Amino acid sequence: MQDSFLTIFSKIKQYKHQGSFEGWLKRVTINTALQKYRKKAPLEIIKEISDYDEIEEVSLESKLFSLDILLEFIQQLPDRYRLVFNLYVLDNYAHKEIATLLNISENTSKSNLSRARKILKNKLEMYQQTAQKA
Repeated sequence: MQDSFLTIFSKIKQYKHQGSFEGWLKRVTINTALQKYRKKAPLEIIKEISDYDEIEEVSLESKLFSLDILLEFIQQLPDRYRLVFNLYVLDNYAHKEIATLLNISENTSKSNLSRARKILKNKLEMYQQTAQKA
């Protein structure tokens, strides 16, 4: 976050007043985070699945877990899944954009998102069962 602020302040003159300032801030922050991530550890390439699993809707009672629990489970995802999940779900990037940003194929992006959702679904179901027993 600090590096993002430093980048924003040092490049504020590059903002051309086209589009929203918030959008520009978001783009700079995401790009800074991706650059840090790439330097820290390269993405582990996994076997690409051309027919990625269909995305299942999660039907869980949201009253049984808080946003904090959901965010904790997202943080526990493997790096490659968490990164794709965050870019797609939280930042509204398309798979084509994610593929370009991470230097992976679109199908790998889709596969990683599907796997992340399955992991989250399993964790939430286990949490829900535990909460119902208590």
